[in-house]
Amino acid sequence: MKKTAVLLILMAFMALSAFSQRFAYIDTQYIMEYIPEYQAAQMEIEQLSLDWQEELEAKFEKIDELYRKYQTESVLLPDELKQEREKEITELEKEAKQLQMKRFGQGGDLFTKRQELMQPIQDKVFEAVEEIATRGNYAVIFDKAGSSNMIYTDMRYDLSDDVLKHLGYRN
Repeated sequence: MKKTAVLLILMAFMALSAFSQRFAYIDTQYIMEYIPEYQAAQMEIEQLSLDWQEELEAKFEKIDELYRKYQTESVLLPDELKQEREKEITELEKEAKQLQMKRFGQGGDLFTKRQELMQPIQDKVFEAVEEIATRGNYAVIFDKAGSSNMIYTDMRYDLSDDVLKHLGYRN
């Protein structure tokens, strides 16, 4: 009986402490829209991506042109010259695909540049969230922009404007 009473008191205490925890959410996508450094980084990444894409398209167009030229001339070419041209086209294709992987592949130049530009901004936002969470005694803050499964959120718990104010982007 004594164990049951102690267990019930302990469970009641745990239930009360669970109710006293504070939860909130932020919308990082919304926050990022107000940060000029983020907008500038996005524009730089987009421009790099376009430049690199144009570079690749030019290489592939050159390869297509060489291939079309080879097809029209192949009837007249000796076997040795045919093999030489085929090898040249194959090498150019290989180089273009390697460049494509280097620029846009997993861990490629675009990924690295995005990390380089975005990480300081993300760190700054995280530090602001951490400080607000500590100051406000929040147990958990969810990111509504991420892959959370929030179906309903009460707007009074959205701290996005507080984070922007803390960062100096809103009054």
